Amino acid sequence: MSALARSEPFPVPEIEITRMRRRHLRKILSIEGRVYPRPWSAGLFLSEMAQRGTRSYIVARCEGEVVGYAGMMFLPQEAHVTNIAVDPDFHGRKIGTRLLLTIISEAIARGSDVISLEVRVSNEPAQEMYKKFGFSVSGIRKGYYIETREDAYVMEADHAVSEDYRARLEIIETELEVFEGGGR
Repeated sequence: MSALARSEPFPVPEIEITRMRRRHLRKILSIEGRVYPRPWSAGLFLSEMAQRGTRSYIVARCEGEVVGYAGMMFLPQEAHVTNIAVDPDFHGRKIGTRLLLTIISEAIARGSDVISLEVRVSNEPAQEMYKKFGFSVSGIRKGYYIETREDAYVMEADHAVSEDYRARLEIIETELEVFEGGGR
């Protein structure tokens, strides 16, 4: 467990969200290896990061250390979450929520009205987070995760550019501010 990770939820460390850079890859690959049975390679991350017009990758840092990351692919009027992961030592600190809020806000700014992703059928904590963001199951991909032969739910959030969806994001942002301020 890193010196920054604590077993108690308080105090909530300050999290900085910034663009993913090549220098972050060592820690990103470490997190990948801890959370995914078949992690992405450095080459794949570099290839994705090079496609700046259609991809966006961000990291969450705590006291300078990368503790999570997320990526998104942009299509005309649609966006797809390519990956999102948080260092297991930092779970429960709403870092995934911060990352998702940031990339969804970018998707909306780029005019994406539909946002999609895949999630393991067994990953109920992630599904609950996605539901807070208005995602619902729109399909299933049988055997999507090759290494475990596990199915994936396809989840989508529609009407992301609507006022109702923006209000949902404002509520999530307010909840994050309360959480970070020490309240629950």
